[in-house]
Amino acid sequence: MLRLFLFAFALLSGCKQSVPADFPVSPCKARSFEGSRFTVCSLGNGEVNLKMEDPSGTPYRSFESLEAALGARARDVAFAMNAGMFDEKGEAIGLYVEDGRQLHPINLRKGGGNFHLLPNGVFLVRKSGRSEIVQSPRFESSNDIRFATQSGPMLVIDGKIHPKFAPDGESRNLRNGVGISPSGIPIFVISEDPVSFGKLARFFKDSLGARNALYFDGTVSSLWDPANGRRDSHDELGPMVVVFKGGASAPGPASRARSSSPGPSQRRHGPEGAGPLQKQP
Repeated sequence: MLRLFLFAFALLSGCKQSVPADFPVSPCKARSFEGSRFTVCSLGNGEVNLKMEDPSGTPYRSFESLEAALGARARDVAFAMNAGMFDEKGEAIGLYVEDGRQLHPINLRKGGGNFHLLPNGVFLVRKSGRSEIVQSPRFESSNDIRFATQSGPMLVIDGKIHPKFAPDGESRNLRNGVGISPSGIPIFVISEDPVSFGKLARFFKDSLGARNALYFDGTVSSLWDPANGRRDSHDELGPMVVVFKGGASAPGPASRARSSSPGPSQRRHGPEGAGPLQKQP
């Protein structure tokens, strides 16, 4: 009897040990706030990158194209999300820095649309890995900046919600953005239900404790979450934030530098970018 017990114990122990140690666990978790659903993606020990175009200068426009371009490195993606306003070609309309190279300059012009619902802001990552969100007029160029994307409007500004937001305005969309946690770590959020700017801002401020948060986009808001089997299929994206798992090999340098300012006719493709300003954000 004792031999039978020991055999069964050894068999069960062996089965337990056969489970892979690297079984994928998603950094993206479901949250709810004021009756709306959100997905919150945490950095963990991952590395933040920005991607917009291939070495020839052709924008990726979708997670599918990005995954194909990454090749074997795609297995190291923890998650990815659209990250900033863009024109009809899929190129940034504001500041964009990739691997230390500025592909588009800061945009401080006034205009219509959500991008120009001032203040807008810049999400940046320094060579040390530290992430920051700064208001666009306060941005200072530096060789220490590895990645940067400009978008707008700011959602939370030094602990206060954007002064032009209604508490829960009539404009509702799937929306996404980034905030900086009290510990200085970036938090990426996408809504699973149409929400107003006010509600998204309160979620960052009141639920996540972010003192600064920046709006990325709406309507085309998209998430690639490999561990959960999710890869949203929008094919009209622009800049994308890609978080690689800790210890993954670093991606190659940016494709090319660009210094010309956007012309007045350039607009983000879709209803949530640099088009007509919504009356009730």
